[in-house]
Amino acid sequence: MATETVLDRFLRYVRIDTQSKEDSESYPSTAKQLDLLKLLAKELKELGVPRVDMDEYGYVMATIPSNVKKSVPVIGLIAHVDTSPEVTGANVKPQVIKEYKGGDIVLPGDPNIVIKESENLSLKLALGKSIVTTDGTTLLGADDKAGVAAVMTAVQALMTDTKIQHGEVKIGFTPDEEVGAGTKFFDIKKFGAQFAYTVDGDTPGELNKETFSANVCVITVEGRDIHPGSAKNVMVNSVRVVSEIIARLPKNISPETTDGYQPYIHPYVLEGGVGKSSVKILFRDFKTEGLAELKKIVDSVVAEVRSMFPNAKIDVKVTEQYRNMREGVEKDTRVADYLFEGAKRAGLHPEWKPIRGGTDGSRLTENGLPTPNIFTGGANFHGRMEWVNVWGMEKAVETVLNTLQIWVEKSK
Repeated sequence: MATETVLDRFLRYVRIDTQSKEDSESYPSTAKQLDLLKLLAKELKELGVPRVDMDEYGYVMATIPSNVKKSVPVIGLIAHVDTSPEVTGANVKPQVIKEYKGGDIVLPGDPNIVIKESENLSLKLALGKSIVTTDGTTLLGADDKAGVAAVMTAVQALMTDTKIQHGEVKIGFTPDEEVGAGTKFFDIKKFGAQFAYTVDGDTPGELNKETFSANVCVITVEGRDIHPGSAKNVMVNSVRVVSEIIARLPKNISPETTDGYQPYIHPYVLEGGVGKSSVKILFRDFKTEGLAELKKIVDSVVAEVRSMFPNAKIDVKVTEQYRNMREGVEKDTRVADYLFEGAKRAGLHPEWKPIRGGTDGSRLTENGLPTPNIFTGGANFHGRMEWVNVWGMEKAVETVLNTLQIWVEKSK
């Protein structure tokens, strides 16, 4: 395989539709994710990686042998291939803007879609550099194909440049991260890493060792459907009931009104009719114990609405999703400290920033594999205004390679 830049790879990967799907009964949730996973397995082999495996669930795992004599912890690099269910990932037409000069960016496929400089502070880091956007009709797929491209470009460097010292390196590509199932069948023991990094962040220089703890709440309302002409004192309209619940959720604990370490309650899927309706609600808090407090708020709202509609049946079910990775990462500070130093050596001014979301690393850390997160240079994920700073992807590659070398330097 000819030497490729991280941009070359990124432009190829985003043209492959890998959109995942919620509530699917298959794994991966969409078969099309396998198209990119199979390609990555093929490309790893073409790069000369001696051990490459793709299992029945679609996970691609590979091993790059150590090139040093000393004992070094085994380090994993992980990225996910799927894109958000929220916006189509088919027929992506990326446009490369060279030497971005500042200002708003009107997207050619839909002039109503504008990436506004005032709303994208990280565009300042892209002045004079190349950026990639969608054409405005689809998402771009930088989340997380920018990470996939960065990992593959780092693999290329490890396989071709013998001056880069490293211990054994494990590579992992996962499906279904966007629907909360990226590690559902991920075999940590088989993967074989002692520490790992997901490459799945955004602004160049931002590193993550904290994520939300997360639960999902599903409220189902069963009413009574009858012809509207004879409905008086008989009909129980579940649409009205669930609407009353949503209307009573506190406005000051929502994604639109919170930032930093503030928690939120977020109704995000509404379905139904007169006879039966449901709403899915996200609970997010950096303090795991805070999730119970969010549940109490919802229970109080539901109790109030039950008194208004005594003939409606209202069921509340809460399911655990993932937990804040901080506690697990801090059990051995090397995994974070060496990453921070790796970013500094790349010429950046790194900072730790909490993720108002989760990554595959949240669940992996909870299950015993400490996995902080590395930036990719992307922004505006999950929407048609998504874009990526090519320099940011390049710096992600540098940070990965620097970090692997620091693990060698610090090992006795």
